[in-house]
Amino acid sequence: MTHTAHRLTKLASASALALTLAAPLGLAPIFATPAQAFFFGGGGRIVYDPRNHAENILSAARALEQINNQITQLQNEAQMLMNQARNLASLPHSSLQALQQNVDRTRQLLSQAQNIAFDVAQIDQVFQQDYANIPMAAPEAQLLADARSRWENTVGGLQDALRVQAGVVGNLDGQRAELSALVGESQSAVGALQATQAGNQLLALQSQQIADLIAVVAANGRATALVEAERSAAAEQGRVQRERFLTPGAGYQPGNAQMFNN
Repeated sequence: MTHTAHRLTKLASASALALTLAAPLGLAPIFATPAQAFFFGGGGRIVYDPRNHAENILSAARALEQINNQITQLQNEAQMLMNQARNLASLPHSSLQALQQNVDRTRQLLSQAQNIAFDVAQIDQVFQQDYANIPMAAPEAQLLADARSRWENTVGGLQDALRVQAGVVGNLDGQRAELSALVGESQSAVGALQATQAGNQLLALQSQQIADLIAVVAANGRATALVEAERSAAAEQGRVQRERFLTPGAGYQPGNAQMFNN
């Protein structure tokens, strides 16, 4: 008897499980009471609750929806990380070294200025010595030496200006190539960092071109200033020599000149 009841209990459990898995939600109204009990010979009781079954299905659906939301969130985070990695990718092309070399070359040309360099203290000293004061009592040899020194300063300034201009013109081909490369890199940038780096290098190229222009203007201005300074000093020296010539007892003294042997 006990063995039979045990078999009936197992059969009832299997039937209830099959009914639970197979019964649709639409059949829930068929049951008149919230719960139906099945009895088999007093061996046990299996209760099927359709409301509980529906709630379990809804809970499973909600859990599945949460899992889908989590999957979507993980996908969005993965895409965000990929975008960050793309934005952090460095620009493969760098023109900074070439630009720095051009700047150093122009600076070197300016530092090789002859006689009067681009130094305020030296300029004041040389102008005070060679251009400002031309003493009346200076001998002719000193006047000639000072005039030649001023002429050498002027010629040196003109030569320096031409050298700086030639150096700047020599940088144009490299700048043109770097500009073309940087424009191409900026247009094909795959992230914010590459685009920013390309823009920064374009600004650096522009700064280097401005530095070249400043160097040319400074060299030309120096050469022009030396020409005008020499002209002013020459006029002052001419005035001094004229006054010395016209001063009684210090200017021209007549004498005997023998041109042919008698």
